[in-house]
Amino acid sequence: MKPDSQQLLFSKGAALARPGNGRRESLTFKANRNLGRHGWLRLTPAYSRHLVERLTEPLTSNDRVLDPFCGTGTTALTCAEHGIYCDTVDVNPFLIWLANVKLATYSPSDIHAATIFGEKLNPTTGSGTEWRPPIKDIQKWWSEDDLSSLAHILTTIKHADVSESARNLLFSAFCRTAIETAAVSFGHQSMSFKTQVVQPTLAALDYSMSLKNLFVKRLAEIVNAAQVPVRSGLAEAVLGDSRKLDSLPNAKYSYVITSPPYPNRMSYIRELRPYMYWLGFLHDGRQAGELDWKAIGGTWGCATSNLMRWQPDNTANIPGSGFAAMIARISDHSRILSLYVHKYFEDCVLHFRALSRVLTEGAQVHYIVGNSRFYDVMVPTEQIYHDIMINNGFHHVTVENIRKRSSKKELFEFVVSGTFGSTNLMPGTAKAAAAARGSGEMLRGIHSLPCGAGDRGDNQLRNAHAASNDKGF
Repeated sequence: MKPDSQQLLFSKGAALARPGNGRRESLTFKANRNLGRHGWLRLTPAYSRHLVERLTEPLTSNDRVLDPFCGTGTTALTCAEHGIYCDTVDVNPFLIWLANVKLATYSPSDIHAATIFGEKLNPTTGSGTEWRPPIKDIQKWWSEDDLSSLAHILTTIKHADVSESARNLLFSAFCRTAIETAAVSFGHQSMSFKTQVVQPTLAALDYSMSLKNLFVKRLAEIVNAAQVPVRSGLAEAVLGDSRKLDSLPNAKYSYVITSPPYPNRMSYIRELRPYMYWLGFLHDGRQAGELDWKAIGGTWGCATSNLMRWQPDNTANIPGSGFAAMIARISDHSRILSLYVHKYFEDCVLHFRALSRVLTEGAQVHYIVGNSRFYDVMVPTEQIYHDIMINNGFHHVTVENIRKRSSKKELFEFVVSGTFGSTNLMPGTAKAAAAARGSGEMLRGIHSLPCGAGDRGDNQLRNAHAASNDKGF
């Protein structure tokens, strides 16, 4: 079925903007860097508070929002900041911890304890006997001096006589410091290491002071943001599987704002694992792979081996007459990549089936997704989401191109929106949202781009993906 091109969220009803309008970084994680709690810790695929604010303009305190792919908690935190109820789900326990830390209320004593910790922190490189995480080739991530200083800071945090809330603020500052001192770049699917600068022995103490000062600086930023209150009880992050959604509170949702992983083989665990190892959420590589296998689009470690043994579920048919042909064309180049794409969209079908059980009639949903390319085969993610939604009880489904994602001309980001259930049973806020879309008043100031075909982005799958030339995000 052809996507409904009417009532687009991001246009003013005028002619659509041309692709040359650029990557619109105001819609990405980059726009969150200096926005209080939103900037505590980055995740490359995250979207911005600005985007969520635009999408929630027609909502009231009577609405309840669901984000079934939590990420760093941008949707939940934005909703809480605007007095809107929101629940969010993720399969990754670190992301649940992070989201709830960002949503928490911090007392004056928590703030004071975290501040005093920073002031009294001893700038030492450590004894060299402190615990270090079992990250493979950890010396590629951090220099010996950095590792010693980080291990010393973490040990001091763990033994500090502070509340759990204050300790969470310290852990957040530690994560920021660890990633900023790591000799690694996440600018591409194939993570790369930077050249490390070896510090002279006589400069070791000064260098540890520098790392300590960085930690104190990041801690001060986090503490300042924590002092701005977020109303408690409005938003919560819960551990769960978006293909089941059986861990949610006993509630129905009138609105969904989310961004699932894109079908580009860019596993979140790749970027999250340094934090997860340091804080004890991961203990070995196999655990990382098993966790990524539970995530939609996961391919890290043993997840790739599992993928080679995966068989499609005949009860989870993916709609669209061209889907089977697309998978076959990818398989001509790489069977494992064809399995990856097939499983990704089968998991999406399972997600929307589960979602339909927790929505109110007339609920509005907005999915931010990106298209992909493997070899010479375009994967029109936005079109496939459109078809899956139609097949699962949604109507008035629209696809809107909101930004260009990379230098590759065919790679874009879209918002796929729709209304759930009967067209005659739309609740008041859903009607208001539809009316706002029709009048072009919703999401003012963000122009849409024309729909384009097209990705953001165990060695076998990595090599196949590199050969496919799917490198944009």
